[in-house]
Amino acid sequence: MAILDRILAAILQLNLEWRDIIDIIIMAYLFYRIILIIRGTRAEQLVKGLIVLLLAMIISDQTGLDTLNWTLRQTMTVGLIAIPIVFQPELRRALEQLGRGKIFKSTYWSWSTQDFESMLDELTKAIPVLVKRRIGALIVMERSTGLKDWVETGIAVNGLVTAELLVNIFFPRSPLHDGAVIIRGDQIVAAGCYLPLTEDPGLSKELGTRHRAGIGITENSDAVAIIVSEETGIISVAHDGVLTRYLDEKKLRKILTDLCKPERGDSFSLWSWRSNK
Repeated sequence: MAILDRILAAILQLNLEWRDIIDIIIMAYLFYRIILIIRGTRAEQLVKGLIVLLLAMIISDQTGLDTLNWTLRQTMTVGLIAIPIVFQPELRRALEQLGRGKIFKSTYWSWSTQDFESMLDELTKAIPVLVKRRIGALIVMERSTGLKDWVETGIAVNGLVTAELLVNIFFPRSPLHDGAVIIRGDQIVAAGCYLPLTEDPGLSKELGTRHRAGIGITENSDAVAIIVSEETGIISVAHDGVLTRYLDEKKLRKILTDLCKPERGDSFSLWSWRSNK
């Protein structure tokens, strides 16, 4: 209690106005969100490195180590210029999260719960067939972040999602089997798409290119990737850079429902004019 009383007394001595308190709360929340964004990424280690350099610069200045201090200052100056380049993935992720707010929903398409359930039925019919026949597959479900850049690397399909079409696309002799299928709403927009590979050094060596591509696309967007292993038939789902393995059809359906099911009564979108283009 004594410590709390001292803290409260110190705050009262600052003579803060209500605007100052709101300002502090907003900045604290922003720093908190920044920490959440960079946590578990390469940027986390870079931030730690910058903190070490900053502390070393302060200590060298206080102890009179002029040459070391000058060198560290020049390094920090170059570092400030390099930050936007080094932190480009994290900055993009932060801006995308801002763009996923309510007012920006349904950017590319809108669909009903009935359409989603129909699509999910077809998807969960195809997956067991792929598993049984040991046919590798990579299926990406677009959400708020548009995947146009990666759609353009494949072959346009623009067909309704059906179990037969999915199995035929990934059949080993199909010209489109060696790539990803991208689903937008209840439509397969493209097949044979090339996706960015994750650069996570801690990823298991037993995971091949298909899994790395599935994780990579979810690191660059809010998409959900479904991966069927050709060697083992294991079903996995990648979301937000995290891979969940050893799923059965029931668990897969639940994850996809939780992540992709459209909300009822979508809010107004400033970008709704693009929905059907």
